[in-house]
Amino acid sequence: MSESINLKKIFSGFKQLQIVVVGDLMLDKYVYGNVERISPEAPVPVLDVKNTDARAGGAANVAVNINALDAKPIVFSLIGNDATGDNLISILKAKGITTKHILRSESRITSTKTRIIAKNHQMMRIDEEVTTPLDATEAKKLKNNLIRYLNSEKPDALIFEDYDKGVLDAQLIEAIIAVCNQLNIPVIVDPKKRNFFAYANCTLFKPNIREINDSLGCNIQNPDIQSLNIATDTLHQQLPHQITMITLGDKGIYLRVGKKSSIQKAHIRNVADVSGAGDTVVSVAACCLASGISPNHMAAIANLAGGLVCEAPGVVPVNKVQLLKESIELLGSVSPVYSAGQARRKGEAESRRKRIY
Repeated sequence: MSESINLKKIFSGFKQLQIVVVGDLMLDKYVYGNVERISPEAPVPVLDVKNTDARAGGAANVAVNINALDAKPIVFSLIGNDATGDNLISILKAKGITTKHILRSESRITSTKTRIIAKNHQMMRIDEEVTTPLDATEAKKLKNNLIRYLNSEKPDALIFEDYDKGVLDAQLIEAIIAVCNQLNIPVIVDPKKRNFFAYANCTLFKPNIREINDSLGCNIQNPDIQSLNIATDTLHQQLPHQITMITLGDKGIYLRVGKKSSIQKAHIRNVADVSGAGDTVVSVAACCLASGISPNHMAAIANLAGGLVCEAPGVVPVNKVQLLKESIELLGSVSPVYSAGQARRKGEAESRRKRIY
Protein backbone atom coordinates (compact mmCIF):
# COMPACT_ATOMS: atom_id res chain seq x y z
CA MET A 1 0.00 0.00 0.00
CA SER A 2 2.81 2.41 0.84
CA GLU A 3 4.19 1.98 -2.66
CA SER A 4 1.05 3.49 -4.23
CA ILE A 5 0.82 6.43 -1.81
CA ASN A 6 3.69 8.27 -3.47
CA LEU A 7 1.95 8.21 -6.83
CA LYS A 8 -1.28 9.42 -5.26
CA LYS A 9 0.56 12.31 -3.66
CA ILE A 10 2.27 13.19 -6.92
CA PHE A 11 -1.02 13.19 -8.85
CA SER A 12 -2.70 15.14 -6.07
CA GLY A 13 0.13 17.67 -6.28
CA PHE A 14 -0.70 18.42 -9.92
CA LYS A 15 -3.40 20.81 -8.68
CA GLN A 16 -0.67 23.11 -7.35
CA LEU A 17 1.00 23.48 -10.76
CA GLN A 18 0.73 26.40 -13.17
CA ILE A 19 1.65 25.36 -16.71
CA VAL A 20 1.93 27.98 -19.47
CA VAL A 21 0.84 26.78 -22.93
CA VAL A 22 2.05 28.75 -25.96
CA GLY A 23 1.10 27.79 -29.49
CA ASP A 24 -1.54 27.28 -32.15
CA LEU A 25 -5.13 27.05 -30.92
CA MET A 26 -7.74 25.26 -33.01
CA LEU A 27 -11.39 24.34 -32.96
CA ASP A 28 -12.07 20.67 -33.73
CA LYS A 29 -15.54 20.23 -35.21
CA TYR A 30 -17.29 16.91 -35.81
CA VAL A 31 -20.21 16.23 -38.12
CA TYR A 32 -21.82 12.82 -37.48
CA GLY A 33 -24.33 11.09 -39.70
CA ASN A 34 -25.31 8.11 -41.83
CA VAL A 35 -24.52 7.31 -45.44
CA GLU A 36 -27.24 5.38 -47.27
CA ARG A 37 -26.83 6.52 -50.88
CA ILE A 38 -24.56 7.99 -53.52
CA SER A 39 -25.22 11.48 -54.82
CA PRO A 40 -26.83 11.70 -58.30
CA GLU A 41 -24.72 14.83 -58.92
CA ALA A 42 -21.34 13.10 -58.52
CA PRO A 43 -20.04 9.67 -57.42
CA VAL A 44 -19.75 10.70 -53.77
CA PRO A 45 -21.57 9.53 -50.64
CA VAL A 46 -24.38 11.64 -49.18
CA LEU A 47 -24.17 12.20 -45.43
CA ASP A 48 -27.46 12.48 -43.56
CA VAL A 49 -26.33 14.63 -40.62
CA LYS A 50 -27.54 13.49 -37.19
CA ASN A 51 -25.54 15.70 -34.84
CA THR A 52 -22.49 17.95 -34.56
CA ASP A 53 -19.92 18.64 -31.87
CA ALA A 54 -17.05 21.08 -31.26
CA ARG A 55 -14.00 20.62 -29.04
CA ALA A 56 -10.78 22.41 -28.22
CA GLY A 57 -7.94 21.35 -30.51
CA GLY A 58 -4.21 21.94 -30.97
CA ALA A 59 -2.66 23.91 -28.11
CA ALA A 60 -6.18 24.36 -26.70
CA ASN A 61 -6.40 20.57 -26.32
CA VAL A 62 -3.11 20.65 -24.41
CA ALA A 63 -4.67 23.19 -22.04
CA VAL A 64 -7.76 20.99 -21.65
CA ASN A 65 -5.57 17.97 -20.81
CA ILE A 66 -3.61 19.95 -18.21
CA ASN A 67 -6.91 21.10 -16.75
CA ALA A 68 -8.13 17.48 -16.66
CA LEU A 69 -5.05 16.64 -14.56
CA ASP A 70 -6.20 19.38 -12.13
CA ALA A 71 -3.22 21.61 -12.94
CA LYS A 72 -3.80 25.22 -14.00
CA PRO A 73 -3.14 25.95 -17.70
CA ILE A 74 -2.31 29.53 -18.70
CA VAL A 75 -2.79 29.92 -22.47
CA PHE A 76 -0.91 32.46 -24.61
CA SER A 77 -1.88 32.60 -28.27
CA LEU A 78 -3.70 34.54 -30.98
CA ILE A 79 -6.90 33.59 -32.80
CA GLY A 80 -9.30 35.32 -35.17
CA ASN A 81 -11.91 37.77 -33.98
CA ASP A 82 -14.62 35.57 -35.48
CA ALA A 83 -17.50 33.29 -34.51
CA THR A 84 -15.21 30.26 -34.49
CA GLY A 85 -12.90 32.03 -32.07
CA ASP A 86 -15.88 32.92 -29.88
CA ASN A 87 -16.87 29.25 -29.85
CA LEU A 88 -13.38 28.17 -28.84
CA ILE A 89 -13.20 30.78 -26.08
CA SER A 90 -16.57 29.60 -24.75
CA ILE A 91 -15.40 25.98 -24.66
CA LEU A 92 -12.28 26.89 -22.68
CA LYS A 93 -14.19 29.15 -20.28
CA ALA A 94 -16.77 26.41 -19.68
CA LYS A 95 -13.92 24.22 -18.40
CA GLY A 96 -12.68 26.98 -16.11
CA ILE A 97 -9.61 27.76 -18.24
CA THR A 98 -8.60 31.42 -18.29
CA THR A 99 -8.58 33.01 -21.75
CA LYS A 100 -7.44 36.53 -20.83
CA HIS A 101 -4.03 36.06 -22.48
CA ILE A 102 -5.48 34.96 -25.84
CA LEU A 103 -5.22 37.81 -28.35
CA ARG A 104 -7.85 38.34 -31.07
CA SER A 105 -6.92 39.37 -34.61
CA GLU A 106 -8.96 41.14 -37.28
CA SER A 107 -6.65 39.91 -40.04
CA ARG A 108 -6.63 36.16 -39.27
CA ILE A 109 -9.22 33.44 -38.90
CA THR A 110 -9.36 30.87 -36.12
CA SER A 111 -7.95 27.52 -37.28
CA THR A 112 -10.69 24.90 -37.66
CA LYS A 113 -10.62 21.20 -38.47
CA THR A 114 -13.99 19.73 -39.41
CA ARG A 115 -14.21 15.94 -39.48
CA ILE A 116 -17.04 14.22 -41.37
CA ILE A 117 -17.84 10.90 -39.68
CA ALA A 118 -20.20 8.08 -40.62
CA LYS A 119 -20.51 4.85 -38.59
CA ASN A 120 -17.39 5.77 -36.59
CA HIS A 121 -15.31 6.13 -39.76
CA GLN A 122 -13.85 9.48 -40.80
CA MET A 123 -14.79 10.17 -44.39
CA MET A 124 -13.14 13.56 -44.82
CA ARG A 125 -11.47 16.40 -42.95
CA ILE A 126 -11.96 20.05 -43.92
CA ASP A 127 -9.33 22.56 -42.74
CA GLU A 128 -9.89 26.31 -42.51
CA GLU A 129 -6.76 28.16 -41.44
CA VAL A 130 -4.13 30.82 -41.99
CA THR A 131 -0.54 29.59 -41.64
CA THR A 132 1.44 32.74 -42.36
CA PRO A 133 3.44 34.23 -39.44
CA LEU A 134 1.82 36.83 -37.21
CA ASP A 135 2.37 40.41 -38.28
CA ALA A 136 5.10 42.29 -36.41
CA THR A 137 2.71 44.16 -34.09
CA GLU A 138 0.83 41.03 -33.05
CA ALA A 139 4.03 39.02 -32.57
CA LYS A 140 5.58 41.74 -30.40
CA LYS A 141 2.49 42.04 -28.22
CA LEU A 142 2.31 38.27 -27.70
CA LYS A 143 6.00 38.07 -26.81
CA ASN A 144 5.92 41.03 -24.42
CA ASN A 145 2.79 39.77 -22.66
CA LEU A 146 4.35 36.35 -22.20
CA ILE A 147 7.70 37.63 -20.93
CA ARG A 148 5.91 39.90 -18.47
CA TYR A 149 3.88 36.96 -17.15
CA LEU A 150 6.90 34.66 -16.82
CA ASN A 151 8.84 37.23 -14.82
CA SER A 152 5.95 38.09 -12.51
CA GLU A 153 4.38 34.65 -11.93
CA LYS A 154 7.27 32.20 -12.52
CA PRO A 155 5.07 29.24 -13.54
CA ASP A 156 6.12 25.64 -12.96
CA ALA A 157 6.63 24.79 -16.65
CA LEU A 158 6.04 26.11 -20.16
CA ILE A 159 4.87 24.11 -23.18
CA PHE A 160 5.45 25.14 -26.79
CA GLU A 161 2.67 23.44 -28.78
CA ASP A 162 3.58 24.04 -32.42
CA TYR A 163 1.24 23.15 -35.29
CA ASP A 164 2.91 25.36 -37.92
CA LYS A 165 -0.07 27.74 -38.03
CA GLY A 166 2.01 30.90 -37.56
CA VAL A 167 1.73 31.79 -33.87
CA LEU A 168 5.28 30.61 -33.08
CA ASP A 169 8.40 31.88 -34.82
CA ALA A 170 12.13 31.56 -34.15
CA GLN A 171 12.43 35.00 -32.55
CA LEU A 172 9.64 34.37 -30.05
CA ILE A 173 10.91 30.87 -29.27
CA GLU A 174 14.49 31.98 -28.65
CA ALA A 175 13.42 34.88 -26.42
CA ILE A 176 11.05 32.79 -24.30
CA ILE A 177 13.49 29.91 -23.83
CA ALA A 178 16.15 32.39 -22.68
CA VAL A 179 13.78 33.86 -20.09
CA CYS A 180 12.65 30.42 -18.90
CA ASN A 181 16.23 29.19 -18.52
CA GLN A 182 17.10 32.31 -16.54
CA LEU A 183 14.13 31.68 -14.24
CA ASN A 184 14.75 27.91 -14.10
CA ILE A 185 11.35 27.12 -15.66
CA PRO A 186 11.31 23.79 -17.56
CA VAL A 187 10.47 24.16 -21.26
CA ILE A 188 8.65 21.29 -22.98
CA VAL A 189 8.39 21.30 -26.78
CA ASP A 190 5.96 19.55 -29.12
CA PRO A 191 7.47 20.64 -32.46
CA LYS A 192 6.46 20.80 -36.09
CA LYS A 193 8.60 21.07 -39.20
CA ARG A 194 8.87 24.85 -39.74
CA ASN A 195 10.47 25.67 -36.36
CA PHE A 196 11.89 22.22 -35.67
CA PHE A 197 15.46 23.37 -34.98
CA ALA A 198 14.52 26.65 -33.28
CA TYR A 199 14.12 25.18 -29.79
CA ALA A 200 17.77 25.06 -28.72
CA ASN A 201 18.36 24.75 -24.96
CA CYS A 202 14.85 23.54 -24.14
CA THR A 203 14.37 21.00 -21.35
CA LEU A 204 12.33 18.31 -23.10
CA PHE A 205 11.93 17.89 -26.87
CA LYS A 206 9.05 15.63 -27.96
CA PRO A 207 8.75 15.02 -31.70
CA ASN A 208 7.06 11.98 -33.18
CA ILE A 209 8.90 9.49 -35.37
CA ARG A 210 7.53 11.00 -38.61
CA GLU A 211 8.86 14.43 -37.60
CA ILE A 212 12.26 12.90 -36.84
CA ASN A 213 12.35 11.25 -40.25
CA ASP A 214 11.24 14.39 -42.08
CA SER A 215 13.48 16.86 -40.25
CA LEU A 216 16.64 14.77 -40.01
CA GLY A 217 16.31 13.06 -43.40
CA CYS A 218 16.04 9.64 -41.75
CA ASN A 219 14.07 6.65 -42.95
CA ILE A 220 13.34 4.81 -39.71
CA GLN A 221 10.47 2.43 -40.48
CA ASN A 222 10.79 0.01 -37.56
CA PRO A 223 12.18 2.04 -34.65
CA ASP A 224 14.69 0.33 -32.40
CA ILE A 225 17.18 1.59 -29.83
CA GLN A 226 20.12 1.59 -32.24
CA SER A 227 18.42 3.53 -35.05
CA LEU A 228 16.88 6.01 -32.62
CA ASN A 229 20.18 6.54 -30.80
CA ILE A 230 21.87 7.38 -34.10
CA ALA A 231 19.06 9.79 -34.99
CA THR A 232 19.17 11.54 -31.62
CA ASP A 233 22.97 11.85 -31.85
CA THR A 234 22.36 13.92 -34.99
CA LEU A 235 19.49 15.77 -33.36
CA HIS A 236 21.56 16.84 -30.37
CA GLN A 237 24.31 18.17 -32.63
CA GLN A 238 21.83 20.51 -34.30
CA LEU A 239 19.54 21.14 -31.32
CA PRO A 240 21.07 21.09 -27.81
CA HIS A 241 18.52 20.05 -25.17
CA GLN A 242 18.32 17.93 -22.04
CA ILE A 243 15.70 15.21 -22.61
CA THR A 244 14.50 13.65 -25.87
CA MET A 245 11.16 11.86 -25.93
CA ILE A 246 10.00 10.50 -29.30
CA THR A 247 6.49 9.11 -29.66
CA LEU A 248 6.46 5.96 -31.81
CA GLY A 249 2.74 5.35 -32.29
CA ASP A 250 1.86 1.73 -31.51
CA LYS A 251 5.54 1.06 -30.70
CA GLY A 252 5.49 3.27 -27.57
CA ILE A 253 7.87 6.04 -26.53
CA TYR A 254 11.63 6.43 -26.87
CA LEU A 255 13.40 8.31 -24.09
CA ARG A 256 16.96 9.61 -24.00
CA VAL A 257 18.65 11.45 -21.15
CA GLY A 258 22.35 12.05 -21.74
CA LYS A 259 23.77 8.78 -23.04
CA LYS A 260 21.04 6.63 -21.48
CA SER A 261 18.12 5.61 -23.67
CA SER A 262 15.15 3.25 -23.51
CA ILE A 263 11.87 2.42 -25.21
CA GLN A 264 8.64 2.29 -23.22
CA LYS A 265 6.51 -0.21 -25.12
CA ALA A 266 2.94 0.70 -25.96
CA HIS A 267 0.20 -1.05 -24.02
CA ILE A 268 -2.53 -3.09 -25.71
CA ARG A 269 -5.56 -0.87 -26.33
CA ASN A 270 -8.84 -0.95 -28.21
CA VAL A 271 -7.87 1.98 -30.41
CA ALA A 272 -10.79 4.12 -31.61
CA ASP A 273 -8.96 7.32 -32.63
CA VAL A 274 -5.35 8.49 -32.31
CA SER A 275 -6.27 12.19 -32.71
CA GLY A 276 -4.88 14.31 -29.89
CA ALA A 277 -2.74 11.57 -28.33
CA GLY A 278 0.43 13.64 -28.78
CA ASP A 279 -1.24 16.57 -27.00
CA THR A 280 -2.01 14.30 -24.06
CA VAL A 281 1.53 12.91 -23.92
CA VAL A 282 3.13 16.36 -23.79
CA SER A 283 0.62 17.58 -21.18
CA VAL A 284 1.27 14.67 -18.85
CA ALA A 285 5.02 14.90 -19.41
CA ALA A 286 4.96 18.59 -18.48
CA CYS A 287 3.07 17.98 -15.24
CA CYS A 288 5.39 15.11 -14.32
CA LEU A 289 8.51 17.10 -15.15
CA ALA A 290 7.26 20.10 -13.15
CA SER A 291 6.61 17.75 -10.23
CA GLY A 292 10.19 16.48 -10.26
CA ILE A 293 9.42 12.91 -11.31
CA SER A 294 12.35 11.03 -12.83
CA PRO A 295 12.40 11.00 -16.66
CA ASN A 296 11.85 7.23 -16.81
CA HIS A 297 8.71 7.44 -14.69
CA MET A 298 7.58 10.51 -16.60
CA ALA A 299 7.84 8.65 -19.91
CA ALA A 300 6.04 5.61 -18.52
CA ILE A 301 3.09 7.68 -17.26
CA ALA A 302 2.93 9.75 -20.45
CA ASN A 303 2.98 6.54 -22.49
CA LEU A 304 0.00 5.23 -20.55
CA ALA A 305 -1.87 8.50 -21.00
CA GLY A 306 -1.34 8.57 -24.76
CA GLY A 307 -2.79 5.08 -25.05
CA LEU A 308 -5.78 5.85 -22.83
CA VAL A 309 -7.10 8.71 -24.97
CA CYS A 310 -6.86 6.55 -28.11
CA GLU A 311 -9.68 4.39 -26.76
CA ALA A 312 -12.23 7.18 -27.21
CA PRO A 313 -13.42 8.61 -30.56
CA GLY A 314 -12.37 12.17 -31.37
CA VAL A 315 -10.07 14.46 -29.42
CA VAL A 316 -10.60 13.89 -25.69
CA PRO A 317 -8.60 14.77 -22.56
CA VAL A 318 -7.00 12.14 -20.37
CA ASN A 319 -8.98 10.67 -17.46
CA LYS A 320 -6.86 11.43 -14.39
CA VAL A 321 -8.48 8.77 -12.19
CA GLN A 322 -7.93 6.03 -14.75
CA LEU A 323 -4.39 7.22 -15.45
CA LEU A 324 -3.52 7.11 -11.75
CA LYS A 325 -5.00 3.62 -11.41
CA GLU A 326 -3.00 2.26 -14.35
CA SER A 327 0.16 4.10 -13.25
CA ILE A 328 -0.02 2.48 -9.83
CA GLU A 329 -0.52 -0.93 -11.42
CA LEU A 330 2.42 -0.43 -13.79
CA LEU A 331 4.94 1.46 -11.67
CA GLY A 332 4.12 0.50 -8.11
CA SER A 333 6.47 2.88 -6.35
CA VAL A 334 7.51 6.28 -7.63
CA SER A 335 10.02 8.27 -5.65
CA PRO A 336 10.44 11.85 -6.86
CA VAL A 337 13.99 12.47 -8.05
CA TYR A 338 15.21 16.07 -8.14
CA SER A 339 18.30 17.64 -9.54
CA ALA A 340 19.66 20.55 -7.54
CA GLY A 341 17.96 22.97 -9.91
CA GLN A 342 14.63 21.13 -9.70
CA ALA A 343 14.80 21.09 -5.91
CA ARG A 344 15.38 24.83 -5.89
CA ARG A 345 12.47 25.34 -8.30
CA LYS A 346 10.25 23.18 -6.12
CA GLY A 347 11.07 25.30 -3.07
CA GLU A 348 10.35 28.49 -5.01
CA ALA A 349 7.06 27.06 -6.25
CA GLU A 350 5.94 26.02 -2.76
CA SER A 351 6.68 29.50 -1.45
CA ARG A 352 4.81 31.06 -4.36
CA ARG A 353 1.78 28.80 -3.88
CA LYS A 354 1.39 29.97 -0.31
CA ARG A 355 1.03 33.50 -1.63
CA ILE A 356 -1.30 32.62 -4.53
CA TYR A 357 -3.57 30.04 -2.96
